[in-house]
Amino acid sequence: MYQENLHQEFEIVYKELNENPQKAHQHSFFELIYIVNGTGTQCINKNSFDYHDGHLFLITPQDCHSFEIKTTTSFFFIRFNDIYIRNQQQDRKAKNDWLQQMEFILQHASHQPGCLLCNNGDKPLVKMLVESIIREQVNREAHYTELIKQLVNTILTIVARNMTMMPVSACLTTNLNNEPVVDIIRYIQENIYEPEKLRTELISDHFGIAQAYLGRYFKKHTGESLQQYISNYKLKLVETRLQHSDMRINEIVRELGFTDESHLNRLFKKHKGINPSSFRKQNNAAYQPVHQ
Repeated sequence: MYQENLHQEFEIVYKELNENPQKAHQHSFFELIYIVNGTGTQCINKNSFDYHDGHLFLITPQDCHSFEIKTTTSFFFIRFNDIYIRNQQQDRKAKNDWLQQMEFILQHASHQPGCLLCNNGDKPLVKMLVESIIREQVNREAHYTELIKQLVNTILTIVARNMTMMPVSACLTTNLNNEPVVDIIRYIQENIYEPEKLRTELISDHFGIAQAYLGRYFKKHTGESLQQYISNYKLKLVETRLQHSDMRINEIVRELGFTDESHLNRLFKKHKGINPSSFRKQNNAAYQPVHQ
């Protein structure tokens, strides 16, 4: 399978196509794809979704994807890599806030076909932002690069907001989107950086569920205990930070509330089979061009 690479931190591409582009492939970068106009089918990880004007998709480095064009389609691509994610903010708090937003997007990318915009009110807003980016890219007036980055970051913020509205049933043993367990999962994800809010008694009080029953209820619907879910979600965030940030291990320990580095090392090795430093080295060397 062919793997496409990006040799700069950020790229905007606008294409009008009436024939299918390249066959199924993977990227070493992230790609937001907006359908300006046209119809066809998006194929991702062997699943399909019919697209039309105004649809927005996220492709991550794990995804194998392609498009089948039915009517002439104008594609708008926003491509960015780890360096772009790392370099957006110089202020440490702002940088961490940005990284947390990106983490939320990456952790909730479903790797399934379909439009990211489930909030109808955001669709005209994204359309306006895309049109503004295209206009800036064409006119290239003073400070256009900085303005484009701000517009792209606004789109990413909208994507993060829409992902908070999406179902979280992928981790559930049954489809129970109206059950309190869905709200509990969202509560954990929203408060993962504040360990004091994740104590069982606080979650129990917050949702009005007896503490003795909460653990059994959560495991029944998710297949894992409350503490296992919290720990596994934290470890997924550790993976994201090791892959897409330059944070030191001790900074990740403090940010996510692990006891110390040895505590994180022990849990991460059990989770992935290698320690965090080795995982980071492996992923820094990953996503090189591959042909089969």
